[in-house]
Formats: sequence, C-alpha cells, structure tokens
Amino acid sequence: MGIGLSASGRAGRGRRVWWLSGVVAVVLVLSGSVAAYALTGDDSEPSRPAATARVDRGDVTLAIATTGALRPAQTRSLGFTGAGTVTEVKVRAGDQVTAGQLLARTDPAAAQQRVDSARDALTEARTALDAAEQRQATPPTTCGPATGNGGTGNGGTGGGAGEPTPSGSATPTTSTRPGSPTPSPAAPSGRVSAPTGTGQSAGQPSGGARDCTGRSGSASTGGPDPVLRAQQQVTNAQLNLDTASDALAGTSITAPIAGKVLSVAGGVGAVVGGGTTFITLGDVAGMEVGTSFPEADAGRLAVGLAATVTLANRPGEEFPARVTQVDPVGTADGQLVRYGALLSFDRVPADALVGQSANARVTIESVPGVLRVPATAVHLTGTDGTGGGPATGEVRLRTPAGGTETRRVTVGVRGDQYAEITDGLAEGDEVVLGW
Repeated sequence: MGIGLSASGRAGRGRRVWWLSGVVAVVLVLSGSVAAYALTGDDSEPSRPAATARVDRGDVTLAIATTGALRPAQTRSLGFTGAGTVTEVKVRAGDQVTAGQLLARTDPAAAQQRVDSARDALTEARTALDAAEQRQATPPTTCGPATGNGGTGNGGTGGGAGEPTPSGSATPTTSTRPGSPTPSPAAPSGRVSAPTGTGQSAGQPSGGARDCTGRSGSASTGGPDPVLRAQQQVTNAQLNLDTASDALAGTSITAPIAGKVLSVAGGVGAVVGGGTTFITLGDVAGMEVGTSFPEADAGRLAVGLAATVTLANRPGEEFPARVTQVDPVGTADGQLVRYGALLSFDRVPADALVGQSANARVTIESVPGVLRVPATAVHLTGTDGTGGGPATGEVRLRTPAGGTETRRVTVGVRGDQYAEITDGLAEGDEVVLGW
C-alpha cells in the first residue's frame, strides 16, 4: 500500500516537470523571435530623414487673430417726446425702412391743443408790440404860447408872454384864450401879462399838470420801456410755441436714417412714457465687426491697419476690412484684460446678419519680397523678432555631404508662417524644419 502511493507520487511529479519544461520552451522561442525582430527591424526599414525646406523670397506677414460679431455702424434708439397712448405702429422687427418714413404714432389731440393756445398767445403778444411801437413813433405835442385876443392896446396888439408892455400904457394888457369873450375894462380878468422875457404863455398856468409830450408815463419817470416789455412777451410766446410744436412732432416717430428695424417695444394701445426707447433702428448698410484683443496684442493695434474677416455662413471667403477704432480703456475678463476694437468692411458682404459671428485677422506688419524660411526652422537666441527690430537665431543647414551644420542668422520680421532672414543664409539653401 505504501509502495503504490510512492509510485503514484513520482508519476505526478514527472508530469508537472514535463509541463513546466514545455512552458519554458515556448517562452524561449518567443523571446528569441522578439530579439531577432529587434535586431533586424532597423535593417529592413531605414530611418526617415528630417524634413527640410529651401530658402526663398516672398512676403512675411505678422497678424493677430480674434473673434467678434457683426453689428450696425449706426444704431438709433427712437421714442416719443411725451407720454401717451400708441395709436399706430407701422413696422415690425426686421423691416427695412427709408429715411423719413413714419414708424409709429401716439394720440396727438392734447399736443395739438397746446400748440393752438401757444399760437394765439403769440398773436396777442405781437399785437401788443405793434401798439407799443406805434405809440413810441407818435411825434410829441409841444407847448407853445397862447394866442392873443386880437384886441389892440396902447402900443400894439395883445400878444403872448415875452412881448414888452409899452411904457405909455396906463392899463395892463390882458390875454385871453382863443374864442373867449373880451373882458370888460372895468372887470378884472384875474390874469396879467407875463413879465417881459419869461417865455411863458399868458394863458398857460405856470404849474400845468399835462405833460408837454402828450404822453403820460414817459421814460423820464423811471418806468419800464413799454416797447422792450412787449418784445420780451413776444420772445416768451415764441419759445412756448416752439416747445409745443416739438411736443406735437414728438407724437410721431419717423426714421432719421435708412436702415433695418431691430426691435419694437410695444403695439397699438400701449401706454408709453416720454423719452423711453420704443423702436431701435440700425444702419445695416454700414455693418462693422466688434471685436476685442488681449492686452498682449492690443498694444500693437492702430487705426488704419488692414484686416481680413471670415464669416461662419460664408466658408472659404475672406472680406477685407480695416481697424477704425481701438478702445483706450480695457475691460477685465477674469484674469485677462481685453481691449475692444472695431473693424469696418471695405465692402459690406451681401445679406450680412446682425449679430452673426466672425473671425478676424489684423495684419500688424508685412514686408514683401524678402529672403525667408519657414518659422519652424529658426530658433531665436535674441529678441523675439515681432516688430521690435532684428533678432539673432540659429538654423540647421543641410550640407552637400548629407550632414547638417548649425548656422547663426539675423531675423527681421517673424511672421505666422515665415521668418525674414536678413543675414546668414542665401536663396536656395536647404534648412531643417522642426529641430
């Protein structure tokens, strides 16, 4: 019994040894195959040479890119000048309108009544001014000596004051008003002739209450000038009429420019306040692109720089434009400060949509017909060469023997695709890319 068990154990161990030996053999075979492939792989597929490019002549352009949206060059917010109820709305958002076209209107009855009242007040003020000017233009009434009674006295006829009384007269000469009966010599007249040289009419009381100009309340009394006062009343009445007329005109909204209606705030029956926007109008014929640039690029922007714009709904087309405005103050955008800019199309694309997205590239610097290499062939060792003057760099030049050598070069403008080489290479040289 014990011998049988011992023989069976030896048989099991033999089978395990055989199985392990087989596994080891398989592993050795696989390892040998991998080693053989590794040793012969390079021989069967030679290494690929590095990409190269020839030095040539052409344009080098430096540009910065951003995104933006189309918007009208002019936007007008239109409203009524006074509060009222809307009685007419003649347009909807999206309508194209012409300059002077009626867009909406409120009830004008109250405004028209104010205009009529102001016009009547102006008419009255002008009438008062005409009367005051006519009174001022009337010649003044002078006070002259009274006419004598025609009687003859000793030494001459009775006259006004200032005539000497004859020395031989025993009875004083009397003066009467024209048309009055001649007094009896025995009856005292109560009047005597004025002393010689006094210049006063005998028939005029010395302290007369009537103004000799024939007008009461003259300027000499210190009162206001009636003509000036009337002119001021006319001026005030005209201002009131102008204000009322503007209010009446403000009951209607007309298009100040040709364009597209962008929004309408209400419909017929809406109650609106004065000065609030009711219709927004945009000049889509002068469409422009509103963009913004990070502060690192904004410092190189300037009005007049050339740009190109591409639109999402017009793939493959580029539209020339120019920078027309750069904001002097930036706006914080998280940790980044951005500066707004406007780009105006040289020719606005047909059927451009307000608010649609656009990609823009602004050309900062461009040099034509210069010696150039692809930008990936140059490793800068000096300044960055982005408009700050020449920079130094290195390139790997392919030698006639098939090797490479490092060459120091001077770099001018470093553009998006090419770098200008001002010294160190010749046209036709072969340089290594992306080393």
